[in-house]
Amino acid sequence: MTHNTIKLSIPFESLVGAISNLSLEDKVTLSQLLEEQLAQSEEEIWEQDPTVRSEIEEARAAYQAGDYLTIEDYAAQRDAKS
Repeated sequence: MTHNTIKLSIPFESLVGAISNLSLEDKVTLSQLLEEQLAQSEEEIWEQDPTVRSEIEEARAAYQAGDYLTIEDYAAQRDAKS
């Protein structure tokens, strides 16, 4: 099956008007889709930042070296300090 892509240019005001006419179920679905796409876009932006990339590499190296704390160990240490 061939998939054709069509790009539309819809004025933002028209889009907002169309969204307000959606059912609650469709609005929730649209919200979830937008949240996923926003998270993906933010992640892509962060991964392009040299500082963030360096921090990710450091965290991966520490994890591979076994230099990390499990959530259970962290909670136990926190409780012991209290």
